[in-house]
Amino acid sequence: MAISDRDEVLRSVLALLAPGTDIRDGLERILRGNTGALIVLGHDKVVESLCTGGFPLDIEFAATRLRELAKMDGAVVLSTDGARILRAATHLMPDPAIPTEESGTRHRTAQRVAQQTGFPVISVSQSMKIISLYLGPRRHVLENSTSLLSRANQAVQTLERYKSRLDVVSQTLSALEIEDLVTVRDATVVSQRLEMVSRIADEISGYGAELGTDGRLLALQLEELMAGVHTDRELIARDYLPAARKNRTVEQALDDLAALSAAELLDLPNVAKALGYPGGTESLETSVSPRGYRLLSRVPRLPNLVLDRIVDHFGGLQKVLAASVDELQDVEGVGDARARSIREALSRLAEASIIERYT
Repeated sequence: MAISDRDEVLRSVLALLAPGTDIRDGLERILRGNTGALIVLGHDKVVESLCTGGFPLDIEFAATRLRELAKMDGAVVLSTDGARILRAATHLMPDPAIPTEESGTRHRTAQRVAQQTGFPVISVSQSMKIISLYLGPRRHVLENSTSLLSRANQAVQTLERYKSRLDVVSQTLSALEIEDLVTVRDATVVSQRLEMVSRIADEISGYGAELGTDGRLLALQLEELMAGVHTDRELIARDYLPAARKNRTVEQALDDLAALSAAELLDLPNVAKALGYPGGTESLETSVSPRGYRLLSRVPRLPNLVLDRIVDHFGGLQKVLAASVDELQDVEGVGDARARSIREALSRLAEASIIERYT
């Protein structure tokens, strides 16, 4: 499922509160000191209208200052980037008509202020020893690095298994494309696996944002595992988008795939329908021919513009595979050297794919 704008905002705030940051250090100090806190990350006229009492500060942020100010009753207001402390010991009075599911006074105030102002609000619970982040109506509990790393490592192991299976079905599809034996089922299986892998990667990326500096190795693992996956997701759609659906774009197909729930994604007819094919299992056995974007993308040093021209010129992968060096040179931007390079690369890819399939 694609990351929504709301999720992107949450991740950016979590990165600001990640382990190793000054704000997280201040929050941890508050927890260790057995005190609670209410902190607003942002200040404007709306926030100011909710503040009563306390005093303005406008001083540089420091973890020790946040800890000391939290000892007093009232909320602390920071700048949006958390770099300055603007108000302290202030009493927040949000609209009581705003609905909230929280029971404690501090948490109820935090959720209402977050919804009324649109700014993130942090609540540190003295009794429960947890840090809660409120963003609009949403509540997110900040976990410690150990718990997050454990969950992230489990997700990485899952991603590795799914990526391994994706590599197998992708290689099978390449061999079938070369032999012109592809069915809708073959294409949708690869599209399904690409979507699954992308969703797991998005989840891991969220862990990485929340882990901050502790998630650097996680980010490196994710980058290595996901090399080429997002590109292939688009190339599959470009290869197999039904020609009869002229008004349907690749972006629409990818959006429809992203909109599928986890349960819907497991059902191949749903994936086929998102790509633009008729619903039902019968359509899965229909023969299809790729345009050639995915296979041509594996040709070394082939610019995307030239790749698009080759596909437009020949109209399908089989015609590209059958094209001679002279015929390839008829395409704008393909000279003699490039035509020979493309011809040799396609021959090697075809040979490798067939050998891989039958051994």
